[in-house]
Amino acid sequence: MRRITGFLASLALLSGASGAAGAQDFPPTPVFSDVRVDVRPLMAGAGGPQAQSLAADLTEALRRNFAGRIGGGGPRLVVVLTGLSLRDYVANGSRAALGGTQSDYLEGDALLVGRRGEIIGRHHQLTATPSSYGGAWYDPASERRRLAVVADIYAQWLARDLPRD
Repeated sequence: MRRITGFLASLALLSGASGAAGAQDFPPTPVFSDVRVDVRPLMAGAGGPQAQSLAADLTEALRRNFAGRIGGGGPRLVVVLTGLSLRDYVANGSRAALGGTQSDYLEGDALLVGRRGEIIGRHHQLTATPSSYGGAWYDPASERRRLAVVADIYAQWLARDLPRD
């Protein structure tokens, strides 16, 4: 419980910081001790089951994309998701119904968290993915696939953008 409280206190301090953060605010880190996903901000905004599914999808995608960088005694990578938008795929018969202009968005902050719960680095990221990547809009499983795809693309970009050394 102490670790969670410390992490929340650190997160509160971080959210009050001014200025935009970029990859330069995330120190080079060749190895992370672990990766975790925090969807509490999405849950607070009525994310419910979608947020829980997204947490599982993103955790799996992060572990896959950072596979060579997880293990050891380094700091922990914690991704705090702050925004998810799954657009309507069908747009009343317009060209957008073909998926040409509709995008799904995932937004969050990658935090580098030290052993004592201190935040060492922060990298904000927003990714956009064509809504059509989930497959046919009329398939009941389409929305679930869209969550998995947006999580995977988010993890790929994060692995690309975070400095190694």
